[in-house]
Amino acid sequence: MTFKGLKPIIYGGREVWPLVEGGKGVSATNHASSGAWAAAGGIGTVSAVNADSYDAEGKIVPQVYEQLTRKERHEQLIRYAIDGAVEQVKRAHDIAGGKGAININVLWEMGGAQPVLEGVLERTKGLVTGVTCGAGMPYRLSEIAQRYNVHYLPIVSSGRAFRALWKRAYHKVSHLLAAVVYEDPWLAGGHNGLSNAEDPKKPQDPYPRVAELRAMMRKEGVPESVPIVMAGGVWYLREWNDWIDNDELGPIAFQFGTRPLLTEESPIPQGWKDALRTIQPGDVELHRFSPTGFYSSAVRNPFLLDLMARSERQIPYSRVSAGEHTVQLDVGVKGKNFWVTPKDLERARGWAAAGYTTALKTPDDTVVFVTPESRETIRKDQADCMGCLSHCGFSSWKDHDDYTTGRLADPRSFCIQKTLQEIAHGAPVEENLMFAGHAAYRFAQDPFYSNNFTPTVKQLVDRILTGD
Repeated sequence: MTFKGLKPIIYGGREVWPLVEGGKGVSATNHASSGAWAAAGGIGTVSAVNADSYDAEGKIVPQVYEQLTRKERHEQLIRYAIDGAVEQVKRAHDIAGGKGAININVLWEMGGAQPVLEGVLERTKGLVTGVTCGAGMPYRLSEIAQRYNVHYLPIVSSGRAFRALWKRAYHKVSHLLAAVVYEDPWLAGGHNGLSNAEDPKKPQDPYPRVAELRAMMRKEGVPESVPIVMAGGVWYLREWNDWIDNDELGPIAFQFGTRPLLTEESPIPQGWKDALRTIQPGDVELHRFSPTGFYSSAVRNPFLLDLMARSERQIPYSRVSAGEHTVQLDVGVKGKNFWVTPKDLERARGWAAAGYTTALKTPDDTVVFVTPESRETIRKDQADCMGCLSHCGFSSWKDHDDYTTGRLADPRSFCIQKTLQEIAHGAPVEENLMFAGHAAYRFAQDPFYSNNFTPTVKQLVDRILTGD
């Protein structure tokens, strides 16, 4: 039985349920999950962020970078990304069997976003219905969509962000705007669009923010038929009853990012699926360690706790004796031009005595104390950079002009490509970044998952359609 008020929508010329699979990057959403989601009548989303390719025997091709320069490794990354996403789209389309729709998801801030998107669309004509794109301000999304005649779905976290995109570019290609995805910056998993004016510790109710987005869309002349997709924190549709058939909000669809992780078709390793069942309220942390510079939401596991502790072992310094910086740092650094406060000198000596004997400079005139092993890992990861972001705080890479951000590489961050590839392909979940939405604790509470039950995507979609 379908939840009251929920009706199919016309998308890409066919009737689909207003249920969108969130396109989680780097192999956490692939052809199997998104093809099955579309086959169940929804909108499946293939992640086009460094997707997997396969060899002749069907085994995943490891993404190895043996080139000597970052620029060459970056070009290899683009080739891997295009080949992988094309393969995923073709397989998802086959699984969907003409039902639902297949979207692809790209991050505008990923390295080479535009050539990757163009390369994928060039080789998948007629297979992709729409492109979802966030993580930055994707002004050029509409013109690319127009060139390849696909729909586009920008991801925004405020009406103001959408207005900027609409005024600058999207109003020229309004006929291909399929939906606007409102991604709640306090509830969604992965990278979050919190602005500097918003407090990460004070979540705002999404309803007034979405109402404001719809009012902005109406004022700018966006057709009323364009739905807003609510993303972030969506679990039971019955909890969103007031949003359905609501004149103030207009047509609404719902995106599910976290729930599809725990399905038979989900490509994430079993260890990750098992860990999802153990998450408790408050275990998902909204943090700012990502090399993108964005806030992001991930599980508070040993990997994340280590990053948090690293930043706490941090002190400011001056090049000369000035103000309160009256003593010279005598642990962790070479040379004498590190002046700190007497109190910070004592803290630094304590960290050094505990094994954190190496101080690494940050771009903010501070030093962080790490173990020699940690220093080696950080330096190796920075040297191995393959340019997966348009701007990377961790390695100082930039994917255009002179290929450098001009800032010191930041040892308080991490190589996001390495850790996401590793967790997606079976490395220990406690040693890697584990993205999740803030509702992930509900796996442990929802009776649907009791007795270790793992649904198929079809069973999950059918369950969601009942309101649960």
